[in-house]
Amino acid sequence: MNRENELTKTNNSQSNDQVILSTRDLNVYYGTFRAIKDINLEVKKNQVLALIGPSGCGKSTVLRCFNRMNDLIMSAKVEGSVLYNGNNLYSPDVDAAEIRSRIGMVFQKPNPFPKSIYDNVAFGLKINGYQGDIEEAVERSLKRAALWNEVKDRLKDNGLTLSGGQQQRLCIARALAIEPDIILMDEPCSSLDPIATLAIEELIRDLISKYTIIIVTHNMQQAARVSDETAFLMVGEDRAGYLVETGDTQQILTNPKEERTEAYITGRFS
Repeated sequence: MNRENELTKTNNSQSNDQVILSTRDLNVYYGTFRAIKDINLEVKKNQVLALIGPSGCGKSTVLRCFNRMNDLIMSAKVEGSVLYNGNNLYSPDVDAAEIRSRIGMVFQKPNPFPKSIYDNVAFGLKINGYQGDIEEAVERSLKRAALWNEVKDRLKDNGLTLSGGQQQRLCIARALAIEPDIILMDEPCSSLDPIATLAIEELIRDLISKYTIIIVTHNMQQAARVSDETAFLMVGEDRAGYLVETGDTQQILTNPKEERTEAYITGRFS
């Protein structure tokens, strides 16, 4: 079996209710400490899922499980399964590097490489042995990230000379360049001003025609603006994060099924 083909296959005839990513009894330990416990979650294709909850509830830990970023932490141990198009990403024969080419990530703070704008976007293409027209791919990615018109005449400039919001869109363009199926965003607007935040939020909504996006956010207004579904996590008495409920974002934010969710959303959480 060609594992790469298995990982990347999708059925375009299915609706947006198609589950592209899911977890089953997901637990993550850092040493002896269990950070999240028994997370069962489904992510639908071409939708935005927001992960919300108090600090320390494991939102970023869950996010990092989706492209095996926790593999880079020596003390981390993952139990359970993460299924991408029905394939367990934690099977021993799955290549973590291939996963990260299909499931890209944008971090909390913009982290462009100390390279030109062009080289930032082209970097992933080059290391993955891209055989197409790199210049065309760079332009396409910058256009998808709504950055092309602002940088097309300065592609040789260092990416670090851009504004914070532009740097974050550059990082999104870098993630888009390798044509992932899924984009993970870990509080991508937390260090940005309101204008730059609005630009990123508008971009997220534009991107879901082609991509599936999972975003961690502390901002419930942001979750309401950008996400289709929301998952609410809390911290248990053992300090492990667990999933309280998930569903349509408007339902979660206006008429949650769980009292714990309502308490958090209305500010009565303690």
